[in-house]
Amino acid sequence: MVHHTENESGGQSTSSLIAPNAAAPIVAIATANGRGSIGVVRVSGEDLQNFARDLTGGFEPDPRTAHYLPIKDCRGGLIDQAIVIYFKAPNSYTGEDVLEIQGHGGTAVLQLLINHCLTVGKKIGLRLAEPGEFSLRAFLNDKMDLAQAEAVADLIDASSAGAAKAAAASLSGTFSIEVKKVSDQLTSIRTLVEATLDFPEEEIEFIEKYQVQDRLLALRQNLKLVTDTSRKSIYLKDGLNVILVGEPNVGKSSILNAIFDEEISIVTDVAGTTRDRIRETLTIDGLPILITDTAGLRETNDRIEQIGIDRTWQSIEKADLILDIVQVEQRQSVLSGWPNRTEWLNKKIIKVINKTDLLNEKELILAIDSDEILVSAKTGYGIEALKNAILQVADRQVGDVTPWLGRARHIEALEIVLSHLDNALDHAQLNDRVLDLLAEELRLAHLALGSITGQVSADDLLGKIFSDFCIGK
Repeated sequence: MVHHTENESGGQSTSSLIAPNAAAPIVAIATANGRGSIGVVRVSGEDLQNFARDLTGGFEPDPRTAHYLPIKDCRGGLIDQAIVIYFKAPNSYTGEDVLEIQGHGGTAVLQLLINHCLTVGKKIGLRLAEPGEFSLRAFLNDKMDLAQAEAVADLIDASSAGAAKAAAASLSGTFSIEVKKVSDQLTSIRTLVEATLDFPEEEIEFIEKYQVQDRLLALRQNLKLVTDTSRKSIYLKDGLNVILVGEPNVGKSSILNAIFDEEISIVTDVAGTTRDRIRETLTIDGLPILITDTAGLRETNDRIEQIGIDRTWQSIEKADLILDIVQVEQRQSVLSGWPNRTEWLNKKIIKVINKTDLLNEKELILAIDSDEILVSAKTGYGIEALKNAILQVADRQVGDVTPWLGRARHIEALEIVLSHLDNALDHAQLNDRVLDLLAEELRLAHLALGSITGQVSADDLLGKIFSDFCIGK
């Protein structure tokens, strides 16, 4: 089982599996750890018909047919009554022969089934699968591209309905189709450019005749849309990292409790009650929100409180969104009082005015500012508006569904492609006359784009991606 990917030097690189003895058949429990009504043991390899016959005591299962059979050990003792399904290559998940044994989901019985498979399969070199190896074989056998394979893990790990739907869309190939559209545009431009490299005296005429600049601009626009959509989808997978910041006793912990509608943080009138970070995850309209309550920012000689303040600055540096909490009487951001700290600069900040229950109706109307969110942690006023503002930061209207689920690796690759396209546009200026440099930037852009779906991928990249999968996938 070998998968080749063309490299740009004209040769081929062979992608090796993340486990030794890559061609050997593999076996693993494909269901989650623990007890359950059903447990699945999956075997994948080449020519498993004889193995299936030996495992079932002489029965030869028909492909893609469910057979209810007794599975007995080598001494004839019954292990389990199971449903056995044989998938003949290439019509299987991995593209190889696949045998699935669906038995009862007890830990002990599944381990007995695994041991029996290893015993029966010793003569064909059957071994335990490594994490993600079934999906890796599916990729290597062209059953799915790399982005789809990653979507398998994302679908399993999805922590919200929105993330699950987006991962399912990626698994079906939605994201890969968009990447291919961009790749086809890039291929078309590369073909024209490289066909003209042997005629340097015609560079200017070529660029004008085939509207290379306009083609590159259109390509960049499409790529930017894919990049922005993918970046937005990251929030569905990893969640939006939100941090509550403010002076002591402005009501950060009370706001956290109001958002979750339960007593998560301890609330007292004593300044400095919160001395360490408190993190909770909330799902709002399908979007996971990681909200962190922090120690109030102030000058202090209390060594323990100072540790909490230092951790607040660490959280600010990593945040996607800062909720700048101030009391209705002051409105002065605590962050502006720390001119020597830069962790909050260039961050998205929502100013939240708390304790509006202290105002009468007229004062409340006068206090409203379009750039601020007015809330009362005590009465719940404005909390829903605050939740909607958090969603807006993720560049999502309430209820929108992201069309696919991207990964940080995809964003990085797409940004590299954008960088090379920007360089290509510079070289396409009519006064430059450097078509060879234009061609090189387009080649590098194509390489980066190909790494997303696995058209061009390094062995170590495959190993890292699939090692993050669970056993049995």
